[in-house]
Amino acid sequence: MTHQDAPPPSHPPGSYRLGSIGGVDVYVRASWLLVAGLIAILLAPRVEEVQPGLGGLKYVAGVAFAVLLYLSVLLHEMSHALVAKHFGLPVRSISLQFLGGMTEIDGEAATAGQEFKIAVVGPLTSLAVGIVALLLVPVVPDGLTRMAVQGLAGANLVVGVLNLVPGLPLDGGRVLRAAVWRAAGNMHRGTIVAAWCGRAVAVAALLWPVLASTLFDTRPTLVDFALAAVVAGFLWSGATSSMVSAHIRQRLPSLRARPLARRVVDVPDDLPVSEAVRRAQEASAGGIVLHAADGRLVGVVSEAALLATPEDRRPWMPSSAVARSLTEGLVLPADIAGEELVRAMSRTPASEYVLVEPDGAVYGLLSTRDVDTAFEAGARR
Repeated sequence: MTHQDAPPPSHPPGSYRLGSIGGVDVYVRASWLLVAGLIAILLAPRVEEVQPGLGGLKYVAGVAFAVLLYLSVLLHEMSHALVAKHFGLPVRSISLQFLGGMTEIDGEAATAGQEFKIAVVGPLTSLAVGIVALLLVPVVPDGLTRMAVQGLAGANLVVGVLNLVPGLPLDGGRVLRAAVWRAAGNMHRGTIVAAWCGRAVAVAALLWPVLASTLFDTRPTLVDFALAAVVAGFLWSGATSSMVSAHIRQRLPSLRARPLARRVVDVPDDLPVSEAVRRAQEASAGGIVLHAADGRLVGVVSEAALLATPEDRRPWMPSSAVARSLTEGLVLPADIAGEELVRAMSRTPASEYVLVEPDGAVYGLLSTRDVDTAFEAGARR
């Protein structure tokens, strides 16, 4: 059970939308069907033992238990989502998949305390479900119902405990990150420490079949090694991704929009193109921003459209005819910097953004190419 920061706007291929809970879209990935099939096959002998004579329906019972189990996983993920939303973080979606669930949260917790609460609530929810189910075991009817409640109790208790293991991308890794963040005062240092612990957990998961055979005097099967490899790969990949992201984001504070901005002239949108160009040349500006009669910023002159316009037509054409409209997200504060700048550009991809002062005055034009160049230069230092 993990959560992913700043996710892509569209859900991955092979995902199917189940609906929305509390404004959060819920998807199930095709890999869940494989899980449901595996659970049905593995549980079939136990179902036959508890309720003889079901025939093929024993597999249906196994699929029903898989649905019940993943409903508890959904509760785990919804707890992450609700706490994140409580702290003002947008939640894109929840996905149910092969190894559990994932909550896609746009942005980062503002403090180590918020990070701790968002992370720890998931395992606590699973433990609570497991304890409640365990208490219900003696009072539910014998047979398949009791078997399902026992399985639900055991699975949630295991999920709750394992998710508290201190290594990214597990929830316990985020708890560890919050602790290091609080102690060191640096979120990225906490991420790197938790990611290294996640890699150690991945190695332990890979070696688990051998360790289990030594500790419990059992003989591991090919399925045990295959499952260990899948889990280890998932953990290693998630830990490595978090580590790379932290190293990159450590360089972001030096990325500031204001020094990268190009000078612009701000002209009425009905001003002839030739006059707008003359004013830009006179001011040695690298761009032309247009405003409407009421003062609203409405567009940026497109260099490609300008070059394609014959000079003899420019005196008779309004500047708006060769401009791109300024949609929401293309006007940014001049002092925007670091991760906030990157998130703003990710939310609304474009080649240029207009920077404005707190009083609304136009400061300059920010080119995505200039931002990329500045980031690459910082990465080389």
